[in-house]
Amino acid sequence: MTVIDAPRAQVPDELSPQRGRWHRVRPFLPLVALVVLVILPYSTISLPGIFEGPVNSPGTLQILAICLIFGGLAAGYDLLFGRTGMLSFGHALYFAAGVYGTDILVTRAGLPLWQAALLTITGGTILAALLGAVALRTVGIAFAMVTLAFAQVGAILVARDFGGLTGGEEGLPLDVSGLPAGLVGVTNTVNLYWLALAYLTLVVFVVHRVSGSPTGRVLAGLRDDERRIGVLGLDPYRYKLVAFTLAGGLASAGGVVYVLIVGGASPHITSSELTLSLLVMVVLGGPGTRWGPVLGGVLYMYLDHRLTAFGTSDAVDNLPAVLSRPLSQPLFVLGTVFILAVYFFPGGLTSLAPRLSH
Repeated sequence: MTVIDAPRAQVPDELSPQRGRWHRVRPFLPLVALVVLVILPYSTISLPGIFEGPVNSPGTLQILAICLIFGGLAAGYDLLFGRTGMLSFGHALYFAAGVYGTDILVTRAGLPLWQAALLTITGGTILAALLGAVALRTVGIAFAMVTLAFAQVGAILVARDFGGLTGGEEGLPLDVSGLPAGLVGVTNTVNLYWLALAYLTLVVFVVHRVSGSPTGRVLAGLRDDERRIGVLGLDPYRYKLVAFTLAGGLASAGGVVYVLIVGGASPHITSSELTLSLLVMVVLGGPGTRWGPVLGGVLYMYLDHRLTAFGTSDAVDNLPAVLSRPLSQPLFVLGTVFILAVYFFPGGLTSLAPRLSH
């Protein structure tokens, strides 16, 4: 009689000592990361090659603040793309509405910041609801093209200085005389950094709460099979409009913080290239995940800033022309990094953790 050895019993992950310990610690990691980011401006550590000055220097804090803003923007855009399956090419319009709306109301109308911010976020949310109500009558590529058309209209209005409000191609510097003293000046860059961190925290909290709610489960169903949601008696159009409006409102709020950090508005934020950058951020980090879009947004903007400085450095200028010319173009390097990341890590940065654990 042949004796066949039975396979070894598989220990469930939750009963494994190492896995169990990891699962107990894992829920606290976001809180630990938040605490580290809050106290980061108190650090005087220098990281040569990563930042040009100490961590608490104004220049470094400004770069970090912009990275946090775009981490929040990517997370908000993922509510459309990664969690609902809607490919929008016009998301930059609502971010630009937040930037220009705040700048115009403060600089041109002389409103206090809190009033300008409240009106801008409300207006950006209403704009997203109105345009979304039209765009969502289409699906697929048609939807993407309609959102792109709306964004192009906004870009044209800004570039042509509609009503003498936007400053045209020169942009519109922010009048800081009406801003709170704690948000003006190089010495108060730390306050702007904390404001950007608060925005990122708010976006992550809202997106996570929505995704874990019954509405979020319907949105996930729309991404996987919209027809099945309709068969269940639910209105796909209504749920998609909620996601579109919420994402637009979050983008407008990001524009309010962004204009305070950079000190003005410029036409480049109205371009479709910004929406494409948000798409790259989401794909780079991992669409439909909790932290992937945030990591992708932060990493993309960090590389965008650092590669610009790297491309003009002596190290690149001293290279042969066949190397120095492409390396001096940040978009070329970013595109190469993105292609390699997608090829080796199709699931984004968040797919690294499961691979490294095996």
